[in-house]
Amino acid sequence: MFISSAFAQSAPAAAGGSDIGSSLMSMLPLLLMFVVLYFVMIRPQMKRQKEHKAMIDALAKGDEVATVGGLLGKISRIGDTTLGLELASGVEVHLQRSAVVQVLPKGTIK
Repeated sequence: MFISSAFAQSAPAAAGGSDIGSSLMSMLPLLLMFVVLYFVMIRPQMKRQKEHKAMIDALAKGDEVATVGGLLGKISRIGDTTLGLELASGVEVHLQRSAVVQVLPKGTIK
């Protein structure tokens, strides 16, 4: 009396190849996010690394530089991986070349 008869429904027929299109459409936001991430974060970082490497390779004796630690000085000697930085007359420290952040204009340090 209170229970109605249940009828099974047949599943709608899937169109051939529509599964591939729907799976591609579901991956589209993920691909779009990766492309945006590449152009916003990855590409500029690679460009900065390339510019920093070029600056490090172009260091020469007598250049005035700023380091990661905030030291300002004049390069007194250069090695393959290290350099000597003269902070004041008679005061020299040895640093890794990669610690140099910026090459300052000549005459900045007196």
